[in-house]
Amino acid sequence: MQDPTNCPKCNSENIYADGNLWICPECGNEWSAHASADNAAEDVQDSLIRDANGNILNDGDSVTVIKELRIKGSSNVVKVGTKVKNIRLTDAGDGHDIACKIDGIGSINLKSEFVKKA
Repeated sequence: MQDPTNCPKCNSENIYADGNLWICPECGNEWSAHASADNAAEDVQDSLIRDANGNILNDGDSVTVIKELRIKGSSNVVKVGTKVKNIRLTDAGDGHDIACKIDGIGSINLKSEFVKKA
């Protein structure tokens, strides 16, 4: 078994071997010491914004909310199945990468992990 020095996900030095796997207790990442360089290349994050199913989102797409979302500072909620039309992709830095308007609520930012492409 190889002897890696850092977690490939969070770069932590606190890793340990468990059978054929290396485990990072800080982020919970598990990886095989025998993983090929091809698998490492697939894990590289691209700059594309994807929905919960892995579909690439573009400006102007329509999406459907897959989880009930409470709006911080308000008693309103965005219900499951709410269809949102004409989204705009942004890079807010806090994970809210979709800007949109929802009828009855107004302008809101959503995380792409809670929507699927309609």
